[in-house]
Amino acid sequence: APARRPREPPAPPAGSPPGPARPGAKRLPQAIVVGVKKGGTRAVLEFIRVHPDVRALGTEPHFFDRNYDRGLEWYRSLMPRTLDSQITVEKTPSYFVTKEAPRRIFNMSRDTKLIVVVRNPVTRAISDYTQTLSKKPDIPTFEGLTFRNRSLGLVDTSWNAIRIGMYAVHLESWLQYFPLSQIHFVSGEKLITDPAGEMGKVQDFLGIKRVITDKHFYFNKTKGFPCLKKSESSGLPRCLGKSKGRTHVQIDPEVIEQLRDFYRPYNIKFYETVGQDFRWE
Repeated sequence: APARRPREPPAPPAGSPPGPARPGAKRLPQAIVVGVKKGGTRAVLEFIRVHPDVRALGTEPHFFDRNYDRGLEWYRSLMPRTLDSQITVEKTPSYFVTKEAPRRIFNMSRDTKLIVVVRNPVTRAISDYTQTLSKKPDIPTFEGLTFRNRSLGLVDTSWNAIRIGMYAVHLESWLQYFPLSQIHFVSGEKLITDPAGEMGKVQDFLGIKRVITDKHFYFNKTKGFPCLKKSESSGLPRCLGKSKGRTHVQIDPEVIEQLRDFYRPYNIKFYETVGQDFRWE
């Protein structure tokens, strides 16, 4: 009998790119940077994605706050492709203050690892205001927005810039669904003074090898920030973009003092809950 010809592989569908298919699959994230706005979340994402075992979504998908009705498959479709050995990460800092986010993330996977980058709430609020001011120059003064009654020292907790920094309050919602062991807190201050040390702890938390070390960073004096010697994509040095490291608006020291007093009880409660003193006092 004549030898059977080996079967031809099926022709690729029309319009598919030539060459090997992209390896890996799109997976729902196993770790999410959930907060906080103006804390240093972009830096954490840019630093962690240098790790070969991490793939990160560059933009903020806002799935668990604004786009939840689009469904998990839509969310998954946004993710980068990963190999089995890699972790998928996304960051959307507004999740931390979104009431429904903890339950929604829990419903996706109760094993999700959560990263929260926190920073002194007073400087965080000023940074937040500075960002808004750069987009809307006609907004009221920082003092005007901070107080419901300045002479009585009554702080307006409905203003988002103030509310976000009440970390202990928001954390309670998360602890209804996730144990503290699944939440890692990064110090926004230490991220600047000791990026390798803070990123070492993040790598430990994610259960990946400590690949990102001192060798990866240099300090940029102009920006006042650590920068990466090599980025994930181009292999060129990479500093955070122009919108990072803005010069903060000058605020009356008395206002700062009143805000410190306002945040103190929340900070202390936060330190006690997470078992970590961030030294903001």
